Amino acid sequence: MVNKLKELFKRSFEIFIESDRESILGDVNERNLCGRLSIHMSNLLQEYDLEDYFVDPEYNRKQDGEIKTILDENYEVVTINCDLILHSRGNTVNNDNLIALEMKKSSRPQVEKDNDRKRLRALTKSSFDDVWSADGLVHPEHVCNYKLGIYLELDIPSRIFLLEEYGNGVRQEARNVAF
Repeated sequence: MVNKLKELFKRSFEIFIESDRESILGDVNERNLCGRLSIHMSNLLQEYDLEDYFVDPEYNRKQDGEIKTILDENYEVVTINCDLILHSRGNTVNNDNLIALEMKKSSRPQVEKDNDRKRLRALTKSSFDDVWSADGLVHPEHVCNYKLGIYLELDIPSRIFLLEEYGNGVRQEARNVAF
């Protein structure tokens, strides 16, 4: 499943860079960029047998309209609002959360970048010290178990995206993607 998600993201990201290069270089807001990326990803879902899933930018709800939350490293409840997610909107308990993506421009404060990375580590864990878990039977109280986390940091002057992949609560890979 993770390899399929990585391939879906890779293809979506390549299309995004090619078709939206002018907006990327024009320094448009990251919400707009994530919205554009979501369109390209949505257009590929059927090819990856994910037609029952949704690509949502700035989505902050879970079951029954409650706001999505995670537990931070101090076990405090933190509301979340990912830049872009691929999920079933709660319709598939066992595989609800597939991709969580955060995007930042390189000019943003380091604390914002660090917070995005912490969020991705928490979102890709299957449990957090047995406080919450994704057992595939019921939805966890706090959001977790994303199969793939992606952190994108856009450096416009250098024409580079720093791309970091997260899984199982840790950063697994980092590379630069020139555009």
